[in-house]
Amino acid sequence: MPSFFRAGRNTTRDIRLDYLWLLGFTVLLVATGIGTRQPWPADEPRFALVVRDMVASGEWLLPRVGGDIYADKPPLFFWIMAVFVWLTDSLRLAFLIPSFLATAGSVLLIYDLARRLWNRETGLAAGFALLLTVQFVWQGRQAQIDALLCFWCVLSLYGLLRHLLLGPAWRAFAIGCAAAGFGVITKGVGFLPLLVLIPFALFRDERWKPRLRNSRAMPWLVGVAAFLAATAVWLVPMLIAASNDPLVAAYRDEILFHQTVGRYTGAWHHQKPFWYFLVSVIPVLWLPLVLLVPWLVPRWRQAWREGDLRVVLPLCWVAIVIAFFSASAGKRGVYILPALPALVIASAPYLAEILQRRVVQRLIFGLAVSIAALCLALAVFAAVRPDQRARMLQQAEIDVAWPLLVIGAAALLVTLLAGSRRAVAAYTGVLAVVLLTLSYWINPALDDARSGKAFIARVERLADANAEIGFVAFKEQYLLQAQRPLVHFGHARWREGDQEAADAALWLSQDPRRQLVVSSQTRDQCFAEAQSTALGQANRVQWFIVRGRANAGCVSRGKEITVYRYSPLRRSHDR
Repeated sequence: MPSFFRAGRNTTRDIRLDYLWLLGFTVLLVATGIGTRQPWPADEPRFALVVRDMVASGEWLLPRVGGDIYADKPPLFFWIMAVFVWLTDSLRLAFLIPSFLATAGSVLLIYDLARRLWNRETGLAAGFALLLTVQFVWQGRQAQIDALLCFWCVLSLYGLLRHLLLGPAWRAFAIGCAAAGFGVITKGVGFLPLLVLIPFALFRDERWKPRLRNSRAMPWLVGVAAFLAATAVWLVPMLIAASNDPLVAAYRDEILFHQTVGRYTGAWHHQKPFWYFLVSVIPVLWLPLVLLVPWLVPRWRQAWREGDLRVVLPLCWVAIVIAFFSASAGKRGVYILPALPALVIASAPYLAEILQRRVVQRLIFGLAVSIAALCLALAVFAAVRPDQRARMLQQAEIDVAWPLLVIGAAALLVTLLAGSRRAVAAYTGVLAVVLLTLSYWINPALDDARSGKAFIARVERLADANAEIGFVAFKEQYLLQAQRPLVHFGHARWREGDQEAADAALWLSQDPRRQLVVSSQTRDQCFAEAQSTALGQANRVQWFIVRGRANAGCVSRGKEITVYRYSPLRRSHDR
Protein backbone atom coordinates (compact mmCIF):
# COMPACT_ATOMS: atom_id res chain seq x y z
CA MET A 1 0.00 0.00 0.00
CA PRO A 2 2.68 2.64 0.89
CA SER A 3 4.55 1.87 -2.34
CA PHE A 4 1.37 2.39 -4.37
CA PHE A 5 0.87 5.87 -2.91
CA ARG A 6 4.55 6.79 -3.65
CA ALA A 7 4.70 9.11 -0.63
CA GLY A 8 6.79 12.25 -1.02
CA ARG A 9 6.82 12.23 -4.82
CA ASN A 10 5.06 15.17 -6.43
CA THR A 11 6.35 15.46 -9.97
CA THR A 12 4.14 16.18 -12.96
CA ARG A 13 4.73 12.61 -14.07
CA ASP A 14 3.45 11.28 -10.73
CA ILE A 15 0.32 13.41 -10.94
CA ARG A 16 -0.36 12.23 -14.47
CA LEU A 17 0.16 8.63 -13.36
CA ASP A 18 -2.42 9.15 -10.61
CA TYR A 19 -4.92 10.45 -13.13
CA LEU A 20 -4.33 7.40 -15.32
CA TRP A 21 -4.83 5.02 -12.39
CA LEU A 22 -8.07 6.71 -11.36
CA LEU A 23 -9.41 6.90 -14.92
CA GLY A 24 -8.45 3.29 -15.59
CA PHE A 25 -10.28 2.00 -12.54
CA THR A 26 -13.30 4.19 -13.30
CA VAL A 27 -13.48 2.66 -16.77
CA LEU A 28 -13.12 -0.84 -15.29
CA LEU A 29 -15.81 -0.42 -12.63
CA VAL A 30 -18.25 1.90 -14.40
CA ALA A 31 -17.81 2.12 -18.17
CA THR A 32 -17.92 -1.66 -18.66
CA GLY A 33 -21.69 -1.47 -18.21
CA ILE A 34 -22.15 0.78 -21.24
CA GLY A 35 -23.79 -0.93 -24.20
CA THR A 36 -24.54 -4.20 -22.39
CA ARG A 37 -28.18 -3.40 -21.67
CA GLN A 38 -31.06 -1.10 -22.51
CA PRO A 39 -32.72 1.33 -20.05
CA TRP A 40 -34.22 -0.41 -17.02
CA PRO A 41 -36.72 0.71 -14.38
CA ALA A 42 -36.81 2.74 -12.29
CA ASP A 43 -36.37 6.10 -14.03
CA GLU A 44 -34.07 5.06 -16.88
CA PRO A 45 -36.79 4.22 -19.45
CA ARG A 46 -38.61 7.44 -18.63
CA PHE A 47 -35.50 9.56 -19.11
CA ALA A 48 -34.49 7.68 -22.25
CA LEU A 49 -37.99 8.09 -23.70
CA VAL A 50 -37.89 11.83 -22.99
CA VAL A 51 -34.51 12.12 -24.68
CA ARG A 52 -35.34 9.99 -27.71
CA ASP A 53 -38.42 12.02 -28.48
CA MET A 54 -36.61 15.28 -27.73
CA VAL A 55 -33.93 14.46 -30.31
CA ALA A 56 -36.39 13.17 -32.89
CA SER A 57 -38.93 16.01 -32.52
CA GLY A 58 -36.49 18.89 -32.00
CA GLU A 59 -38.52 20.20 -29.05
CA TRP A 60 -35.91 20.88 -26.36
CA LEU A 61 -37.65 23.25 -23.95
CA LEU A 62 -40.53 21.03 -22.79
CA PRO A 63 -39.62 17.43 -21.93
CA ARG A 64 -42.39 15.00 -22.82
CA VAL A 65 -43.22 11.41 -21.91
CA GLY A 66 -45.18 9.82 -24.71
CA GLY A 67 -46.40 13.25 -25.78
CA ASP A 68 -47.48 14.29 -22.25
CA ILE A 69 -45.44 17.05 -20.63
CA TYR A 70 -42.96 15.78 -18.04
CA ALA A 71 -42.52 18.34 -15.27
CA ASP A 72 -40.84 16.24 -12.58
CA LYS A 73 -37.26 17.32 -13.31
CA PRO A 74 -35.47 20.23 -15.02
CA PRO A 75 -34.09 19.39 -18.47
CA LEU A 76 -30.27 19.73 -18.23
CA PHE A 77 -29.70 16.00 -17.73
CA PHE A 78 -31.92 15.29 -20.75
CA TRP A 79 -30.05 17.82 -22.87
CA ILE A 80 -26.69 16.25 -22.03
CA MET A 81 -27.93 12.74 -22.77
CA ALA A 82 -29.51 14.00 -26.00
CA VAL A 83 -26.14 15.37 -27.13
CA PHE A 84 -24.61 11.91 -26.78
CA VAL A 85 -27.56 10.31 -28.59
CA TRP A 86 -26.90 12.73 -31.44
CA LEU A 87 -23.13 12.06 -31.38
CA THR A 88 -23.30 8.26 -31.14
CA ASP A 89 -26.58 7.67 -33.01
CA SER A 90 -27.27 4.98 -30.41
CA LEU A 91 -29.58 5.33 -27.44
CA ARG A 92 -28.27 2.04 -26.05
CA LEU A 93 -24.78 3.54 -25.79
CA ALA A 94 -25.65 7.14 -25.02
CA PHE A 95 -28.01 6.76 -22.09
CA LEU A 96 -25.23 5.68 -19.69
CA ILE A 97 -22.46 8.01 -20.89
CA PRO A 98 -23.46 11.10 -18.83
CA SER A 99 -23.33 9.11 -15.59
CA PHE A 100 -19.95 7.63 -16.46
CA LEU A 101 -18.46 11.02 -17.30
CA ALA A 102 -19.97 12.54 -14.15
CA THR A 103 -18.47 9.74 -12.07
CA ALA A 104 -15.03 10.13 -13.62
CA GLY A 105 -15.20 13.91 -13.24
CA SER A 106 -16.15 13.64 -9.56
CA VAL A 107 -13.27 11.25 -8.82
CA LEU A 108 -10.69 13.46 -10.54
CA LEU A 109 -11.98 16.63 -8.84
CA ILE A 110 -11.83 15.01 -5.40
CA TYR A 111 -8.29 13.84 -6.15
CA ASP A 112 -7.20 17.31 -7.23
CA LEU A 113 -8.87 19.08 -4.30
CA ALA A 114 -7.34 16.73 -1.70
CA ARG A 115 -3.97 17.05 -3.44
CA ARG A 116 -4.11 20.84 -3.21
CA LEU A 117 -5.34 20.83 0.40
CA TRP A 118 -2.73 18.32 1.60
CA ASN A 119 -0.49 16.40 -0.82
CA ARG A 120 -0.53 14.14 -3.85
CA GLU A 121 -0.75 10.80 -2.01
CA THR A 122 -3.67 12.11 0.06
CA GLY A 123 -5.42 13.03 -3.18
CA LEU A 124 -4.84 9.54 -4.58
CA ALA A 125 -6.27 7.93 -1.43
CA ALA A 126 -9.30 10.22 -1.62
CA GLY A 127 -9.97 9.44 -5.27
CA PHE A 128 -9.92 5.69 -4.71
CA ALA A 129 -11.90 5.93 -1.47
CA LEU A 130 -14.70 7.65 -3.38
CA LEU A 131 -14.59 5.33 -6.39
CA LEU A 132 -14.67 2.16 -4.28
CA THR A 133 -17.64 3.21 -2.14
CA VAL A 134 -20.69 1.10 -2.99
CA GLN A 135 -23.28 3.84 -3.53
CA PHE A 136 -21.00 6.01 -5.62
CA VAL A 137 -19.85 3.33 -8.05
CA TRP A 138 -23.36 1.86 -8.32
CA GLN A 139 -24.96 5.19 -9.21
CA GLY A 140 -22.24 5.74 -11.79
CA ARG A 141 -23.59 2.68 -13.59
CA GLN A 142 -27.20 3.94 -13.66
CA ALA A 143 -28.77 6.41 -16.08
CA GLN A 144 -30.36 8.42 -13.30
CA ILE A 145 -29.94 12.10 -12.58
CA ASP A 146 -28.10 11.62 -9.30
CA ALA A 147 -24.61 10.91 -10.66
CA LEU A 148 -24.72 14.14 -12.66
CA LEU A 149 -26.11 16.06 -9.68
CA CYS A 150 -23.27 14.66 -7.58
CA PHE A 151 -20.76 15.92 -10.16
CA TRP A 152 -22.19 19.46 -10.06
CA CYS A 153 -22.06 19.40 -6.25
CA VAL A 154 -18.45 18.18 -6.30
CA LEU A 155 -17.46 20.83 -8.85
CA SER A 156 -19.22 23.48 -6.79
CA LEU A 157 -17.50 22.42 -3.56
CA TYR A 158 -14.19 22.21 -5.43
CA GLY A 159 -14.46 25.82 -6.55
CA LEU A 160 -15.80 27.13 -3.25
CA LEU A 161 -13.24 25.35 -1.06
CA ARG A 162 -10.33 26.34 -3.29
CA HIS A 163 -11.40 29.93 -2.82
CA LEU A 164 -12.29 29.78 0.86
CA LEU A 165 -9.35 27.68 2.04
CA LEU A 166 -6.60 28.30 -0.51
CA GLY A 167 -7.67 31.63 -1.98
CA PRO A 168 -8.47 34.21 -2.87
CA ALA A 169 -9.30 32.39 -6.11
CA TRP A 170 -12.22 34.27 -7.63
CA ARG A 171 -12.26 32.29 -10.85
CA ALA A 172 -12.62 29.04 -8.87
CA PHE A 173 -15.31 30.69 -6.74
CA ALA A 174 -17.26 31.73 -9.84
CA ILE A 175 -16.97 28.22 -11.28
CA GLY A 176 -18.23 26.78 -8.01
CA CYS A 177 -21.26 29.08 -7.97
CA ALA A 178 -22.00 28.37 -11.64
CA ALA A 179 -21.81 24.62 -10.94
CA ALA A 180 -24.43 25.07 -8.21
CA GLY A 181 -26.61 26.83 -10.78
CA PHE A 182 -26.22 23.98 -13.24
CA GLY A 183 -27.05 21.64 -10.36
CA VAL A 184 -30.33 23.49 -9.83
CA ILE A 185 -31.38 23.00 -13.46
CA THR A 186 -30.38 19.34 -13.19
CA LYS A 187 -32.30 18.73 -9.95
CA GLY A 188 -33.71 21.45 -7.75
CA VAL A 189 -31.46 20.71 -4.76
CA GLY A 190 -28.32 21.63 -6.71
CA PHE A 191 -27.98 24.81 -4.62
CA LEU A 192 -26.90 22.79 -1.56
CA PRO A 193 -23.11 23.32 -2.00
CA LEU A 194 -23.62 27.05 -1.45
CA LEU A 195 -24.69 26.27 2.11
CA VAL A 196 -21.03 25.58 2.95
CA LEU A 197 -20.74 29.37 3.17
CA ILE A 198 -22.85 29.29 6.36
CA PRO A 199 -20.39 27.41 8.60
CA PHE A 200 -17.52 29.29 6.95
CA ALA A 201 -19.11 32.58 7.97
CA LEU A 202 -19.79 31.31 11.49
CA PHE A 203 -16.21 30.23 12.16
CA ARG A 204 -14.77 33.72 12.60
CA ASP A 205 -12.37 33.02 15.45
CA GLU A 206 -8.67 33.29 14.62
CA ARG A 207 -8.12 29.64 15.44
CA TRP A 208 -10.03 28.53 12.33
CA LYS A 209 -7.47 28.12 9.54
CA PRO A 210 -6.83 28.18 6.67
CA ARG A 211 -9.38 30.74 5.60
CA LEU A 212 -9.83 33.64 3.23
CA ARG A 213 -8.69 36.94 4.77
CA ASN A 214 -8.95 40.63 3.92
CA SER A 215 -11.30 40.07 1.01
CA ARG A 216 -13.29 42.93 -0.44
CA ALA A 217 -17.06 42.55 -0.53
CA MET A 218 -17.65 43.45 -4.17
CA PRO A 219 -16.04 40.38 -5.83
CA TRP A 220 -18.48 38.11 -3.97
CA LEU A 221 -21.11 39.36 -6.41
CA VAL A 222 -19.22 37.47 -9.11
CA GLY A 223 -20.50 34.28 -7.53
CA VAL A 224 -24.07 35.54 -7.48
CA ALA A 225 -23.81 36.49 -11.15
CA ALA A 226 -22.31 33.10 -12.07
CA PHE A 227 -25.07 31.22 -10.23
CA LEU A 228 -27.83 33.26 -11.86
CA ALA A 229 -26.26 32.96 -15.31
CA ALA A 230 -26.12 29.17 -15.03
CA THR A 231 -29.73 28.83 -13.90
CA ALA A 232 -30.80 31.30 -16.59
CA VAL A 233 -29.74 28.84 -19.30
CA TRP A 234 -33.04 27.09 -18.69
CA LEU A 235 -35.12 29.40 -16.51
CA VAL A 236 -35.07 32.46 -18.77
CA PRO A 237 -36.31 30.81 -22.01
CA MET A 238 -38.82 28.79 -20.01
CA LEU A 239 -40.23 31.85 -18.23
CA ILE A 240 -40.36 33.84 -21.47
CA ALA A 241 -42.23 31.03 -23.17
CA ALA A 242 -44.56 30.69 -20.16
CA SER A 243 -45.65 34.32 -20.50
CA ASN A 244 -47.11 33.56 -23.95
CA ASP A 245 -48.16 29.91 -23.75
CA PRO A 246 -50.61 28.55 -21.12
CA LEU A 247 -49.17 25.05 -21.60
CA VAL A 248 -45.67 26.23 -20.69
CA ALA A 249 -47.12 28.29 -17.82
CA ALA A 250 -48.71 25.14 -16.38
CA TYR A 251 -45.36 23.37 -16.78
CA ARG A 252 -43.63 26.26 -14.96
CA ASP A 253 -46.00 26.10 -12.01
CA GLU A 254 -45.80 22.33 -11.76
CA ILE A 255 -42.02 22.06 -11.81
CA LEU A 256 -41.20 25.12 -9.69
CA PHE A 257 -43.85 24.77 -7.01
CA HIS A 258 -45.40 21.30 -6.93
CA GLN A 259 -42.44 19.14 -7.95
CA THR A 260 -39.75 21.18 -6.17
CA VAL A 261 -41.22 22.93 -3.12
CA GLY A 262 -44.21 20.63 -2.73
CA ARG A 263 -42.20 17.42 -3.07
CA TYR A 264 -39.94 18.56 -0.20
CA THR A 265 -42.51 20.07 2.17
CA GLY A 266 -45.31 17.58 1.54
CA ALA A 267 -43.81 14.46 -0.01
CA TRP A 268 -46.41 12.05 -1.37
CA HIS A 269 -44.19 8.97 -1.78
CA HIS A 270 -40.97 7.34 -0.50
CA GLN A 271 -41.97 8.40 2.99
CA LYS A 272 -39.41 7.30 5.57
CA PRO A 273 -38.67 8.11 9.24
CA PHE A 274 -36.26 10.89 10.23
CA TRP A 275 -33.43 8.47 11.03
CA TYR A 276 -33.67 6.61 7.70
CA PHE A 277 -30.35 7.81 6.23
CA LEU A 278 -28.31 7.27 9.39
CA VAL A 279 -29.66 3.80 10.12
CA SER A 280 -30.71 2.25 6.80
CA VAL A 281 -28.56 3.90 4.12
CA ILE A 282 -25.14 5.02 5.32
CA PRO A 283 -24.14 1.81 7.18
CA VAL A 284 -24.62 -0.26 4.00
CA LEU A 285 -24.27 1.96 0.95
CA TRP A 286 -21.23 3.87 2.22
CA LEU A 287 -19.17 0.72 2.68
CA PRO A 288 -16.23 0.30 2.98
CA LEU A 289 -15.56 3.93 3.99
CA VAL A 290 -18.03 3.70 6.89
CA LEU A 291 -15.90 0.91 8.42
CA LEU A 292 -13.21 3.51 9.13
CA VAL A 293 -15.46 5.81 11.18
CA PRO A 294 -14.24 4.53 14.60
CA TRP A 295 -10.71 5.63 13.65
CA LEU A 296 -11.81 8.78 11.87
CA VAL A 297 -13.89 10.25 14.70
CA PRO A 298 -10.94 10.89 17.05
CA ARG A 299 -9.04 12.55 14.20
CA TRP A 300 -12.02 14.70 13.30
CA ARG A 301 -12.30 15.71 16.94
CA GLN A 302 -8.62 16.68 16.93
CA ALA A 303 -9.13 18.68 13.71
CA TRP A 304 -11.99 20.54 15.42
CA ARG A 305 -9.78 21.37 18.40
CA GLU A 306 -7.03 22.57 16.08
CA GLY A 307 -9.44 24.65 13.99
CA ASP A 308 -8.57 22.85 10.72
CA LEU A 309 -11.21 24.09 8.28
CA ARG A 310 -9.97 21.67 5.60
CA VAL A 311 -11.63 18.91 7.63
CA VAL A 312 -14.30 20.81 9.57
CA LEU A 313 -15.97 22.59 6.62
CA PRO A 314 -16.63 19.41 4.58
CA LEU A 315 -17.88 17.65 7.73
CA CYS A 316 -20.27 20.52 8.46
CA TRP A 317 -21.58 20.36 4.92
CA VAL A 318 -22.14 16.59 5.21
CA ALA A 319 -24.20 17.25 8.34
CA ILE A 320 -26.16 20.01 6.57
CA VAL A 321 -27.03 17.74 3.61
CA ILE A 322 -28.11 14.81 5.78
CA ALA A 323 -30.18 17.12 8.02
CA PHE A 324 -31.76 18.82 4.98
CA PHE A 325 -33.01 15.58 3.47
CA SER A 326 -33.89 14.04 6.83
CA ALA A 327 -36.25 16.95 7.53
CA SER A 328 -38.42 16.00 4.54
CA ALA A 329 -40.80 13.05 4.84
CA GLY A 330 -39.88 11.85 1.35
CA LYS A 331 -36.55 10.03 1.32
CA ARG A 332 -34.59 7.84 -1.04
CA GLY A 333 -31.12 6.52 -0.30
CA VAL A 334 -29.67 8.24 -3.33
CA TYR A 335 -30.63 11.71 -2.07
CA ILE A 336 -27.57 11.95 0.18
CA LEU A 337 -25.09 10.80 -2.48
CA PRO A 338 -23.64 14.36 -2.88
CA ALA A 339 -22.57 14.27 0.79
CA LEU A 340 -20.33 11.25 0.21
CA PRO A 341 -17.51 13.07 -1.68
CA ALA A 342 -17.41 15.72 1.07
CA LEU A 343 -17.04 12.96 3.69
CA VAL A 344 -14.17 11.57 1.62
CA ILE A 345 -12.45 14.97 1.68
CA ALA A 346 -12.82 15.17 5.46
CA SER A 347 -11.34 11.66 5.74
CA ALA A 348 -8.62 12.05 3.12
CA PRO A 349 -5.62 13.13 5.26
CA TYR A 350 -6.03 10.11 7.53
CA LEU A 351 -6.82 7.33 5.03
CA ALA A 352 -3.29 6.17 4.19
CA GLU A 353 -2.34 5.90 7.87
CA ILE A 354 -5.59 4.20 8.99
CA LEU A 355 -5.43 1.66 6.17
CA GLN A 356 -2.07 0.44 7.45
CA ARG A 357 -3.62 -0.68 10.75
CA ARG A 358 -3.90 -4.44 10.96
CA VAL A 359 -7.41 -4.39 12.41
CA VAL A 360 -8.63 -2.16 9.57
CA GLN A 361 -7.06 -4.45 7.00
CA ARG A 362 -8.85 -7.39 8.60
CA LEU A 363 -12.17 -5.54 8.49
CA ILE A 364 -11.88 -4.70 4.78
CA PHE A 365 -10.55 -8.16 3.97
CA GLY A 366 -13.48 -9.62 5.94
CA LEU A 367 -15.88 -7.55 3.83
CA ALA A 368 -14.34 -8.95 0.64
CA VAL A 369 -14.46 -12.53 1.93
CA SER A 370 -18.05 -12.04 3.12
CA ILE A 371 -19.17 -11.03 -0.37
CA ALA A 372 -17.52 -14.14 -1.84
CA ALA A 373 -18.94 -16.41 0.87
CA LEU A 374 -22.45 -15.00 0.51
CA CYS A 375 -22.47 -15.59 -3.25
CA LEU A 376 -21.19 -19.14 -2.81
CA ALA A 377 -23.74 -19.85 -0.07
CA LEU A 378 -26.61 -18.60 -2.25
CA ALA A 379 -25.37 -20.69 -5.19
CA VAL A 380 -25.24 -23.83 -3.01
CA PHE A 381 -28.69 -23.03 -1.60
CA ALA A 382 -30.09 -22.75 -5.12
CA ALA A 383 -28.49 -26.07 -6.06
CA VAL A 384 -29.87 -28.07 -3.13
CA ARG A 385 -33.31 -26.44 -3.12
CA PRO A 386 -34.80 -26.70 -6.63
CA ASP A 387 -38.07 -25.17 -5.44
CA GLN A 388 -36.30 -22.05 -4.17
CA ARG A 389 -34.17 -21.95 -7.32
CA ALA A 390 -37.33 -21.91 -9.42
CA ARG A 391 -38.74 -19.16 -7.20
CA MET A 392 -35.59 -17.07 -7.63
CA LEU A 393 -35.78 -17.70 -11.38
CA GLN A 394 -39.32 -16.32 -11.41
CA GLN A 395 -38.42 -13.29 -9.28
CA ALA A 396 -35.05 -12.43 -10.82
CA GLU A 397 -35.95 -13.61 -14.36
CA ILE A 398 -32.61 -15.44 -14.58
CA ASP A 399 -31.18 -18.65 -13.15
CA VAL A 400 -28.95 -17.01 -10.57
CA ALA A 401 -27.14 -20.16 -9.44
CA TRP A 402 -24.39 -20.12 -12.07
CA PRO A 403 -23.59 -16.38 -11.93
CA LEU A 404 -23.50 -16.55 -8.13
CA LEU A 405 -21.18 -19.54 -8.26
CA VAL A 406 -18.83 -17.81 -10.69
CA ILE A 407 -18.82 -14.56 -8.69
CA GLY A 408 -18.24 -16.41 -5.43
CA ALA A 409 -15.46 -18.62 -6.78
CA ALA A 410 -13.68 -15.79 -8.59
CA ALA A 411 -14.03 -13.46 -5.60
CA LEU A 412 -12.67 -16.12 -3.26
CA LEU A 413 -9.69 -16.66 -5.57
CA VAL A 414 -9.01 -12.91 -5.61
CA THR A 415 -9.03 -12.71 -1.83
CA LEU A 416 -6.68 -15.70 -1.55
CA LEU A 417 -4.25 -14.19 -4.04
CA ALA A 418 -4.33 -10.76 -2.40
CA GLY A 419 -4.20 -11.87 1.21
CA SER A 420 -5.34 -9.93 4.26
CA ARG A 421 -2.29 -7.64 4.18
CA ARG A 422 -3.49 -6.28 0.84
CA ALA A 423 -7.08 -5.93 1.92
CA VAL A 424 -7.90 -2.93 -0.28
CA ALA A 425 -6.62 -4.82 -3.34
CA ALA A 426 -8.74 -7.82 -2.32
CA TYR A 427 -11.88 -5.70 -1.94
CA THR A 428 -11.19 -3.89 -5.23
CA GLY A 429 -10.79 -7.22 -7.01
CA VAL A 430 -14.02 -8.58 -5.57
CA LEU A 431 -15.90 -5.42 -6.53
CA ALA A 432 -14.50 -5.70 -10.07
CA VAL A 433 -15.56 -9.37 -10.29
CA VAL A 434 -19.12 -8.51 -9.22
CA LEU A 435 -19.49 -5.56 -11.60
CA LEU A 436 -17.90 -7.29 -14.60
CA THR A 437 -20.15 -10.32 -14.12
CA LEU A 438 -23.13 -8.00 -13.97
CA SER A 439 -22.04 -6.20 -17.13
CA TYR A 440 -21.26 -9.15 -19.37
CA TRP A 441 -23.43 -11.97 -18.05
CA ILE A 442 -26.31 -10.96 -15.81
CA ASN A 443 -27.31 -7.71 -17.56
CA PRO A 444 -27.52 -9.24 -21.07
CA ALA A 445 -29.47 -12.21 -19.69
CA LEU A 446 -31.96 -9.94 -17.92
CA ASP A 447 -32.21 -7.30 -20.60
CA ASP A 448 -35.22 -8.52 -22.60
CA ALA A 449 -37.30 -8.87 -19.44
CA ARG A 450 -36.12 -5.76 -17.53
CA SER A 451 -36.23 -3.45 -20.56
CA GLY A 452 -39.80 -4.45 -21.46
CA LYS A 453 -38.75 -5.85 -24.85
CA ALA A 454 -40.06 -9.35 -24.12
CA PHE A 455 -43.37 -8.04 -22.80
CA ILE A 456 -43.97 -5.77 -25.78
CA ALA A 457 -43.19 -8.70 -28.07
CA ARG A 458 -46.00 -10.66 -26.36
CA VAL A 459 -48.34 -7.70 -26.74
CA GLU A 460 -47.53 -7.42 -30.46
CA ARG A 461 -48.09 -11.15 -30.92
CA LEU A 462 -51.45 -11.36 -29.12
CA ALA A 463 -53.00 -7.98 -29.97
CA ASP A 464 -55.05 -7.31 -33.09
CA ALA A 465 -52.57 -5.64 -35.43
CA ASN A 466 -55.35 -3.76 -37.24
CA ALA A 467 -57.10 -2.37 -34.16
CA GLU A 468 -56.20 0.63 -32.04
CA ILE A 469 -54.52 -0.34 -28.76
CA GLY A 470 -54.33 1.61 -25.52
CA PHE A 471 -52.26 1.25 -22.34
CA VAL A 472 -53.63 2.00 -18.88
CA ALA A 473 -51.03 3.06 -16.29
CA PHE A 474 -48.34 2.46 -18.86
CA LYS A 475 -44.71 1.81 -18.00
CA GLU A 476 -42.28 4.05 -19.87
CA GLN A 477 -40.23 1.08 -21.05
CA TYR A 478 -43.27 -0.18 -22.93
CA LEU A 479 -43.49 3.02 -24.95
CA LEU A 480 -39.74 2.92 -25.46
CA GLN A 481 -39.95 -0.62 -26.91
CA ALA A 482 -43.21 -0.19 -28.83
CA GLN A 483 -43.09 -0.81 -32.56
CA ARG A 484 -46.55 0.51 -33.42
CA PRO A 485 -48.69 3.57 -32.62
CA LEU A 486 -50.57 3.29 -29.34
CA VAL A 487 -52.84 5.26 -27.05
CA HIS A 488 -52.39 6.24 -23.41
CA PHE A 489 -54.24 8.50 -21.01
CA GLY A 490 -51.49 10.62 -19.52
CA HIS A 491 -48.35 10.25 -17.45
CA ALA A 492 -48.32 9.57 -13.68
CA ARG A 493 -52.11 9.50 -13.31
CA TRP A 494 -51.79 7.28 -10.24
CA ARG A 495 -52.21 10.48 -8.22
CA GLU A 496 -55.89 10.46 -9.28
CA GLY A 497 -56.70 7.02 -7.90
CA ASP A 498 -58.80 4.93 -10.32
CA GLN A 499 -59.88 7.83 -12.54
CA GLU A 500 -57.53 6.79 -15.35
CA ALA A 501 -59.16 3.35 -15.48
CA ALA A 502 -62.59 4.99 -15.75
CA ASP A 503 -61.39 7.29 -18.56
CA ALA A 504 -59.96 4.26 -20.38
CA ALA A 505 -63.27 2.41 -19.95
CA LEU A 506 -65.11 5.30 -21.60
CA TRP A 507 -62.58 5.31 -24.46
CA LEU A 508 -62.95 1.55 -24.96
CA SER A 509 -66.74 1.77 -25.02
CA GLN A 510 -66.71 4.26 -27.88
CA ASP A 511 -65.46 1.77 -30.49
CA PRO A 512 -65.94 -2.03 -30.34
CA ARG A 513 -62.68 -2.62 -32.24
CA ARG A 514 -60.51 -0.98 -29.60
CA GLN A 515 -58.36 -2.94 -27.17
CA LEU A 516 -56.58 -2.09 -23.90
CA VAL A 517 -53.55 -3.42 -22.06
CA VAL A 518 -54.40 -3.36 -18.34
CA SER A 519 -53.11 -4.79 -15.08
CA SER A 520 -55.06 -7.48 -13.24
CA GLN A 521 -56.18 -4.91 -10.65
CA THR A 522 -57.50 -2.56 -13.35
CA ARG A 523 -59.22 -5.44 -15.11
CA ASP A 524 -61.05 -6.36 -11.91
CA GLN A 525 -62.03 -2.72 -11.32
CA CYS A 526 -63.40 -1.78 -14.70
CA PHE A 527 -63.18 -4.62 -17.23
CA ALA A 528 -64.47 -7.74 -15.46
CA GLU A 529 -67.16 -8.15 -18.14
CA ALA A 530 -64.74 -7.69 -21.06
CA GLN A 531 -63.08 -10.40 -23.09
CA SER A 532 -59.51 -10.74 -21.81
CA THR A 533 -56.31 -12.37 -23.01
CA ALA A 534 -53.56 -13.05 -20.49
CA LEU A 535 -50.18 -11.48 -21.26
CA GLY A 536 -48.34 -12.94 -18.29
CA GLN A 537 -46.26 -11.14 -15.72
CA ALA A 538 -44.04 -8.09 -16.25
CA ASN A 539 -42.65 -5.73 -13.61
CA ARG A 540 -44.23 -8.01 -10.97
CA VAL A 541 -47.71 -7.27 -12.36
CA GLN A 542 -50.11 -9.55 -14.23
CA TRP A 543 -51.25 -7.99 -17.51
CA PHE A 544 -54.17 -8.60 -19.88
CA ILE A 545 -55.50 -7.38 -23.21
CA VAL A 546 -59.19 -6.57 -22.82
CA ARG A 547 -61.74 -6.02 -25.58
CA GLY A 548 -65.45 -5.39 -25.71
CA ARG A 549 -67.65 -4.23 -22.82
CA ALA A 550 -66.29 -2.24 -19.89
CA ASN A 551 -68.10 -2.07 -16.54
CA ALA A 552 -71.00 0.38 -16.79
CA GLY A 553 -70.08 2.09 -13.54
CA CYS A 554 -66.58 2.90 -14.78
CA VAL A 555 -67.87 4.12 -18.14
CA SER A 556 -70.26 6.51 -16.38
CA ARG A 557 -67.39 7.94 -14.29
CA GLY A 558 -65.13 8.33 -17.31
CA LYS A 559 -64.23 11.76 -18.59
CA GLU A 560 -63.54 12.97 -22.10
CA ILE A 561 -59.91 13.90 -21.52
CA THR A 562 -56.93 14.36 -23.78
CA VAL A 563 -56.01 10.99 -25.22
CA TYR A 564 -52.38 10.73 -26.28
CA ARG A 565 -51.88 8.92 -29.56
CA TYR A 566 -48.19 8.14 -29.44
CA SER A 567 -46.23 7.11 -32.49
CA PRO A 568 -42.67 6.06 -31.63
CA LEU A 569 -40.31 8.73 -32.93
CA ARG A 570 -37.40 6.66 -34.11
CA ARG A 571 -34.02 7.25 -35.63
CA SER A 572 -32.06 4.57 -37.41
CA HIS A 573 -30.45 3.27 -34.19
CA ASP A 574 -33.81 2.25 -32.74
CA ARG A 575 -34.92 0.10 -35.61
